[in-house]
Amino acid sequence: MKLFTHSLTALLIAGSLYGATAQAEELTVMTSGGFTAAYKGLAPLYAKSSGNTLNTVLGPSMGKAQEAIPNRLERGEHADVVIMVGYALDELIKQGKVDASSRVELADSRIGMVVKAGEKKPAINTDAELKQVLLSAKSVAYSDSASGVYIQNELFKKLGVQAQLAPKSKMIERIPVASVVAKGDYEIGFQQVAELLPIPGITFVGKIPEDVQSVTRYAAGIPKNADHPAEAKKLLTYLASPDAQPIVRSTGLDSVPR
Repeated sequence: MKLFTHSLTALLIAGSLYGATAQAEELTVMTSGGFTAAYKGLAPLYAKSSGNTLNTVLGPSMGKAQEAIPNRLERGEHADVVIMVGYALDELIKQGKVDASSRVELADSRIGMVVKAGEKKPAINTDAELKQVLLSAKSVAYSDSASGVYIQNELFKKLGVQAQLAPKSKMIERIPVASVVAKGDYEIGFQQVAELLPIPGITFVGKIPEDVQSVTRYAAGIPKNADHPAEAKKLLTYLASPDAQPIVRSTGLDSVPR
């Protein structure tokens, strides 16, 4: 009921702020995993209030996968909005693919850990507890996006377990880390909280300790080849608005300090 009330309020405000367009447009939105759950909650509200249709394309913010947003744009695919990790968006701006003036910050995302549903929920409240869990685990999975890059290159090193984790940890490409944990392919998995929570068959253990946490800022922008830049700007204004924040936070993300 609480989320419904927030959604209804957001819908009413979206309608008053943006109104229905004289001619409905179809906007293509490319979004990466961390903000996807929030986007899926907000997109129908915007579509209903604006009259526009949103064509959603999913893909990671970086990496070698063909579905990755930078690779899609490099192939010449068109998008009206891209939603992705902030520093990956900044790289696209530097390359001249995204309009710098369109950049909007949307939410902060923290890394969490999951185990398969039914398995014991280990304590990871301190660095020492997290280190012990990693050393004891038979297998560890992490994503091929921002959180996984941090875990592989920095977290293991900070905890002094890089050598021990190398033979039993793996970066999972294209699919949610929680899905391979749910199947029992890996004992524990790490990814941004908002990407873990929607997956069935897992138990969310919690966020990793704050002193070894990596906060990922999600941002959005309008590609230079956007077909509907004016309508795209209205969508970004809505996604970053105060009235959208209850839905954003309900998905495991944190609002950007304004």
